[in-house]
Amino acid sequence: MLWPFNHFRKPRLAPSGTIEAIYGTIVTQAREPLFYRDLGVPDTVNGRFDLVLLHLWLVLRRLKSADSGAALSQALFDHFCNDMDDNLREMGVGDLAVPRRMQAFGEAFYGRTAAYDMALTEGREALAGAICRNVLGGEKMEKARELSAYAEAAMAAFAQLDDAALLEAKWRFPAPESTRPQ
Repeated sequence: MLWPFNHFRKPRLAPSGTIEAIYGTIVTQAREPLFYRDLGVPDTVNGRFDLVLLHLWLVLRRLKSADSGAALSQALFDHFCNDMDDNLREMGVGDLAVPRRMQAFGEAFYGRTAAYDMALTEGREALAGAICRNVLGGEKMEKARELSAYAEAAMAAFAQLDDAALLEAKWRFPAPESTRPQ
């Protein structure tokens, strides 16, 4: 049966499950063992969080230029926040502490994305420096350069995607090992 007010609903931005598919791709890539084993990312809660943020930034950056990208970006960010909230609760963080932790996550997200965006205007070494500070704790600059090369390869791959493939989650991140300097 057709409901009389169905035409007032918000139009779907993407097929059902697209946000989950995009976010799942981000998290799966951030769990790639090579980042931790070979590229120096600390295999800690903070290291994994920072790698999720880096990948989220890469996707959100590309979504800015897509048709309907702003709404999809917001939905993706909201999904990220919900996932972080769920993870905190699973780790046993109490209800009163969750809002403070979520505020810290938000500050980390905005601070890191601003640093990465600014670094892009300053060049390759600036991006490596931002990654070194935010992902590697200010150490291992050579590994940060490798992570920066990986991020640049991901941005180049995203630039080649048409909007439909991007919005339908029909893409993958490049393999980290394929970006390592020889």
